[in-house]
Amino acid sequence: MKNTHSSRFSAPSGGHHRAGGSGQAPCKVLRLGRVKASIWENAAEDRPFYNVKFTRTYVDEQKQFKDSDSFGRDELLLLAKLADLAHTFVCDQAAAQARPAESAA
Repeated sequence: MKNTHSSRFSAPSGGHHRAGGSGQAPCKVLRLGRVKASIWENAAEDRPFYNVKFTRTYVDEQKQFKDSDSFGRDELLLLAKLADLAHTFVCDQAAAQARPAESAA
């Protein structure tokens, strides 16, 4: 499944939501329908690690796009699939970072 960014439900463009106001965008955003996984890269002891935030996009009464961190029955399988895709991405990143270290040894 290569194209995880396409969706029947698209929020208007205008930048990514920032976590904690730091101005840093997620390193990867995966989306299936109204459910998305934002993958954030962090660093500790000169090693990157990743956190994933799952959200569901909806339109409120004022026709504004909002995000929620609660999921209904119909979103749970999408959430599970996104968790699987996010896990694959994080593992691929770790493998890519390990390759240069292995070739230097």
